[in-house]
Order: sequence, then C-alpha cells, then structure tokens
Amino acid sequence: MRSAQRSRPSKMATALATTAGIVALTVPAGGASQASAPGATTTAGAHQAAPRAQSKPTIVLVHGAWADGSSWAAVTAQLHAAGYQVYVAENPLRGVKSDAAYIKSYLSMVPGPIVLVAHSYGGMVITKAARGNKNVKALVYVDAYIPKKGDSVGSLTGAKPGSSLAVADPTTVFTFAPIPQGGGNVDLFVKQDLFPSIFAGGVGHRKAAVLASGQRPLAASALDEPLTTAPAWRSIPSWVLIGSADKVIPPAEQKVMAARAHAHVRRIDAPHLSMVSNPGVVTQLIKRAARHS
Repeated sequence: MRSAQRSRPSKMATALATTAGIVALTVPAGGASQASAPGATTTAGAHQAAPRAQSKPTIVLVHGAWADGSSWAAVTAQLHAAGYQVYVAENPLRGVKSDAAYIKSYLSMVPGPIVLVAHSYGGMVITKAARGNKNVKALVYVDAYIPKKGDSVGSLTGAKPGSSLAVADPTTVFTFAPIPQGGGNVDLFVKQDLFPSIFAGGVGHRKAAVLASGQRPLAASALDEPLTTAPAWRSIPSWVLIGSADKVIPPAEQKVMAARAHAHVRRIDAPHLSMVSNPGVVTQLIKRAARHS
C-alpha cells in the first residue's frame, strides 16, 4: 500500500485540483471557508460535562462524506432499544484537522466511557479526534478509513484497485460547487444518478434516491489532507466492519488497514452504506465493542 506524502499529492486529488481550477475562475480569491458545524453547542475549551454513573458506555456515531447523521437512524434506534445512550455528531466535512477539532470538542460534552463509531471519511476524523481522550474506550470503524500518520483519503482510496471514486476524470463522478471565499476550493457532490450503485447497492431504489438527494458535500481539499499525528488506534482497541461489496473503499484496503490496527474484524456482504443496508449487524458489532470497553 502506498503511503501518502505531503509533497506528492494523490492522483485522485491531483485530478480534482485540475478540475477545481476551472471552477475557481468564477470564485473570488480569499481564505478557505469554514462552514459552521451544526449539532453541538460546545466549543474547544468548553466546560466538560461531569461524568455520571452508568452501566453501559455512551455511543457516539460520526457520519462520513456525502451523508449526515440520519444515515445512523436505524442503528441509533436499535442501540436505544438495547438501553444505550447515543449521540449522533454532525461531521462538518471541511477537512481532517478542522473536523477532528470539532469532534474532539463535541466529545467534551459526552459522558464517558465512550465507544466512538465512524463511517467512511469519519474514520479519518475519529482517528485524530480520539487521540489522548481517556474517555474513549473503543473505536469502531464501519466501512471506514483507518489511517496511519501520513495517510490521506486520496492515498488510501487508490491504494488498491476497486474504488468507483478513484477515476482519472473526477467530473464523471462528481459535481462541483464553488465554496464562497474558498480560495478556489470546491464542494464535491456525488452525481445523483451514480450514488445508489456506488454507495447503496442492495438498498431499495427509492431509499437510495432519497439518500442521494440529501447528501452533504465534502470539501475537495479534504481528499489530500493527511493525518499528521499518531493514530488513536495505537492506544485504543478497535473493531472493524468490512462490507465485501463496498465500491468506495476497496475491501482489500480495508483489510490491510484493519490488520495494521490489530482490530477485531467482522466481514459481511454489504455495500458502503452498511449501517443502512445491515443496521442489525452494525449494531451487534458496536455492542460487542461496548462490552469490552
């Protein structure tokens, strides 16, 4: 597997940068935009909620790119039924460093112990956000990136063949929306007609179409932003679910990432949005991690 090098952007990110340059001609120059992060009311340095006695850990769910917190709805309902307190964090999707800072702040209001769960790009975020947080007792990666220092979304997506997003011409997969005052940066949306087959194979067509319509964009610059710290999984036990029908992150690459993290692995026949297609299996894996936290 290729390691990301800051001085050598991934082919995926380079192709996007070329296309984004055309879009940038219509955007005023300026500093990078940071969208307001919805959901939590705490900020960095805010008062940490006092821990309370509880028999089960709190579950925090972090969504990935081109999704929002509603993608966890079925899993959340099952965890509630099993007696768990659940927080669903809205991931800003602006970049690894800033998103991790937001999730780290969000965790400060959550009573511990915590099982921190992420899907897809969210794996990049929690791997940084959980570092040094003694309340986080377990990490769960659901069809997610499990980076080591220096890895980026672009480098990991293209490390092994099989991703439908690792294409030579990004305009065939994405549509672009200029970020106002973003210095040429753009938001990426997966083309709605492609979204069901890439993300949600096996999910009902109507449901997949709704997910495609409601996707939240990822800033293009996030694709080539590497993890710059030691990964949290070096000190926190990890559980991994790999969907063998994943067309976003190649299952072969997920297997490599899980092995180097010494994670407990569950493999199922599911698409990238496995928490939508197979919420029961995802819930079982989270509960297994919770029992060992």
